[in-house]
Amino acid sequence: MQAALLLGPGQLSLQHLPTPTPATDEIVLKIAAALTCGTDLKAFLRGHPKWPMPTRFGHEYAGTVIARGSQVTTVHEGDEVMLVPTGPCGRCFYCHRQQENLCTSLMETYVLGGYGEYLTVPARVIRTNLFAKPAALSFVAAALLEPLSCVMFGLGQLVLRPDDTVVVIGAGAIGLLQLMALRALGIERVYVVARNPQRAAAAQQLGACGIIACSAEDAREEVRAVTAGRGADIVIECTAQPRVWEAALCLVRPGGQVVLFGGCPAGTTATFATYRLHYDQVRLLSPFHFTPAAVRRAYELLVSRKIAAGSLINGSYPLAQLPYVFELLQRGEGIKYAIIP
Repeated sequence: MQAALLLGPGQLSLQHLPTPTPATDEIVLKIAAALTCGTDLKAFLRGHPKWPMPTRFGHEYAGTVIARGSQVTTVHEGDEVMLVPTGPCGRCFYCHRQQENLCTSLMETYVLGGYGEYLTVPARVIRTNLFAKPAALSFVAAALLEPLSCVMFGLGQLVLRPDDTVVVIGAGAIGLLQLMALRALGIERVYVVARNPQRAAAAQQLGACGIIACSAEDAREEVRAVTAGRGADIVIECTAQPRVWEAALCLVRPGGQVVLFGGCPAGTTATFATYRLHYDQVRLLSPFHFTPAAVRRAYELLVSRKIAAGSLINGSYPLAQLPYVFELLQRGEGIKYAIIP
């Protein structure tokens, strides 16, 4: 089989590897589609603390079961499935408290390898986070299950009202998924802070109430103008930049909620005004990863076709053109691309 390996920052290699065979409690998945992700691009450019190199990578994918171990009874060869790359152990301190996103062994069992022809899926993923793919749903759309699960986990931490005004900072793939999920949940007043014209246009087409075409640091007056001077009920940060984390606090109203969604580089810090946090009773949330409940909610949104999944995909390429796709992403061209092994 062919698979892309990340040898080091900026070093991508397409290699021939043995086709995997499943252990008794595993399945082997033939990848039908894998999607690019901002995390993959960051790992390509500077490495990743949880992915020791060399490593296979690609973590948004869907495909067909081609082999199963003798103990696997819930899926069969030929089944088309959609899944996420992790599953909780179900036994640790955090799993017992329904905080499965913090499972102590979650990251060590991360199933990387979507940029390849086949990969092995362990029992813990099969047990909790693997679903049948409806025939009417494309493999490309099904591969959005992982990022949408992260989004639904974050939104699940909020107290949402239909009359809320929400400001999403950033119009990359995650920001646009936040917009689509909020609209699917019945929130109509969603503004998107976006300076990239292509991405701003995408947000407009996907139902944004308005575009704030400036930096987050300069958006305060525009946000106040559309909220009768109060500030937004909810601000969702999707850029993974500490300075934008700080700016998000300036855009929310007293009693509002701020979601710090983007994961900033290791070692960075952010500073917040204690007066605002305390006397304005601002609620800060920093969701990480997802729980099985969030994955289920994401699955239901995708199969109900309430998420216009195809609108995020700017093209499809074979595995051999993965380096070219990363060049496009580095130049800021496109939002997501599908890799078809």
